[in-house]
Amino acid sequence: MAAPTTSHKLGAEALGTFWLVLGGVGTAVLAGNEGGVGTLGIALAFGLTVLTAAYAFGPISGGHFNPAVTVGLATAKRFDWKDAPGYFAAQLAGATIAGAVLFVIAHGADGFDATASGFGANGYGDHSPGGYSLLAVIITEIVLTAFFLYVIFGATAKRAAVGFSGLAIGLALTLIHLISIPVDGTSVNPARSLGVAWFAGGDHLAQVWVFILAPVIGAAIAGVTHAMIVGEDTD
Repeated sequence: MAAPTTSHKLGAEALGTFWLVLGGVGTAVLAGNEGGVGTLGIALAFGLTVLTAAYAFGPISGGHFNPAVTVGLATAKRFDWKDAPGYFAAQLAGATIAGAVLFVIAHGADGFDATASGFGANGYGDHSPGGYSLLAVIITEIVLTAFFLYVIFGATAKRAAVGFSGLAIGLALTLIHLISIPVDGTSVNPARSLGVAWFAGGDHLAQVWVFILAPVIGAAIAGVTHAMIVGEDTD
């Protein structure tokens, strides 16, 4: 079987990120309140989307679907930095297209207002579901993104059980959302945040810098420290 080309890898990243945003944020926007799925349902939706995308597209691109994951893997020397810009672009494109599709769907209901509703955007202060401060949100995003990367490193290691990485990663993302949806709506993924912030606009877009910077810092911390803590991944 021929190895995937660069364009195939970027296409897989775009599709996977599209699915993540459409499935996760779509559940929050369309079913979170009116559908009654609540925090648990939204958390499961994000976990299920990354789980299914990991098995569907992971064999092609590695299944990042998240610029922070790309940064963490590159920092840990498991991914080539020269390929990172293309992955970032594909992830952001997939997330933004998903945001646009969701925006059109949501406007099918009378009276929908993306800015007033928040449109699944992340936020702090007045835009935090629980009114959490900027500092609380920064700490949450750094710590949870770092642990997301620790799980990814461990689940995809050569010494890990074969075939179960997608399950572990999907469950980890579910847990992360259960912890942090009340804090900031959960990002741990700059593409997920930007993909809907464009459409929410206003303060939602003004606050998105936190959800770019903090996850990247958390991912880089994990990339630098993982091998120091648990040892190198060797045969």
